[in-house]
Amino acid sequence: MRHGKKFNHLGRKSEHRNAMLANMASSLILKKKINTTLAKAKALRVYVEPLITKSKDDSTHSRRTVFSYLKDKEAVAELFRDVAIKIGNRPGGYTRILRTVNRLGDNAEMCFIELVDYNENMLAAKVPSKAKSTRRRGAKKKKATDATEENVEQKAIAQENISETEQTSEVKEQKKEAPKKKSKTPKAENTTKKEKTDNNTEESTEKEE
Repeated sequence: MRHGKKFNHLGRKSEHRNAMLANMASSLILKKKINTTLAKAKALRVYVEPLITKSKDDSTHSRRTVFSYLKDKEAVAELFRDVAIKIGNRPGGYTRILRTVNRLGDNAEMCFIELVDYNENMLAAKVPSKAKSTRRRGAKKKKATDATEENVEQKAIAQENISETEQTSEVKEQKKEAPKKKSKTPKAENTTKKEKTDNNTEESTEKEE
């Protein structure tokens, strides 16, 4: 009887299961992508992701801890040297499972399991996701605030246009008034000349007398 079964034993004893998962984890770290059954891939994901998280702290203690699971120096060196640097900014979810065609013979579910940051094709084709539409009331408030901001901007632009038109009209009026003032000045000069001539004539008459 299988009371309290919390994980898939994969039809093996614990020693056999741990050795198989250690070999699969080493192969995944070295080759970045392996083909296996879906049940083994799910068990491997739970086994290898804590080790990848442990590799972010490159210390002697963490290296010895990972080596106690993998038992492979090359895999440990590759994990701490290359994989940890490339996956350093990711907060979990280091592996991806891609299902394939069922296996011939026993019709077992097959899949690929790979390290996420090493699939260059999917990284190149990744498109920035659009903002998700929600039914919350807060979204309506945001739209209302956006609309009010747009109205304020439009009003400010309209006021600027009105002020510019007023300034241009004032400049045109000043240009029209300028020649009129210039035309008045020669007349005033002529009047002053006439007054001077009249004064000179009066002075000459007085001298003669």
